[in-house]
Amino acid sequence: MKLYTGFSPNGTRVTAFLAEKEIDLPIEPVNVAAGETRTEAFLKINPLGQIPVLELDDGRILTETMAICRYLEHLHPENPLMGGTGDEAAFIEMWNRRMELLLFNAAGDVVVHSHEMFRPMLTQIPEFAAKRQADLNNRLAWLNGEMADGRPFVAGEHFTVADITGMAMFLLMGFCQMPVPDGLSHVQRWQQAICSRPSFPVIPS
Repeated sequence: MKLYTGFSPNGTRVTAFLAEKEIDLPIEPVNVAAGETRTEAFLKINPLGQIPVLELDDGRILTETMAICRYLEHLHPENPLMGGTGDEAAFIEMWNRRMELLLFNAAGDVVVHSHEMFRPMLTQIPEFAAKRQADLNNRLAWLNGEMADGRPFVAGEHFTVADITGMAMFLLMGFCQMPVPDGLSHVQRWQQAICSRPSFPVIPS
């Protein structure tokens, strides 16, 4: 197998998953900022022009972050990050979906519509970025209330793939220097725990 990935929120979700599970996999670096996902060679691998991409031993191509993580979890069930029982898997999936749809996506919209790197790629709408920033702050406040029970990780007592999605959210926030709003002590506690893990990606300077 071979993983095509590079510095991007979804790319780093898979590389963090590999690091947390101590899976050694050949990696083909893809420079997103330099446009390598839009080259003819890469588009033959994934016509959508997105990373990560997992090339299986039989030549099949698997895309989509959580699909890749689930495939790898099946091959390497030790140290489960997606649940060791049906109950665990269901609640981890719930929290991962919440993290992805409510928070990670909002942070992504802010970055895409405000950071100078994306200006050549689309028509940025500052008002939309401001709206999504407000959405993100409101949802972080909601999450702060959810984590007021003192649990160390978003889905409970153990680090899971839902925390990796949170890690990608914090990566986006750091990329655009978006702080967690003041007063959200439980989210700030969780952020510190997540960002201090060895699997947290280094933001290129």
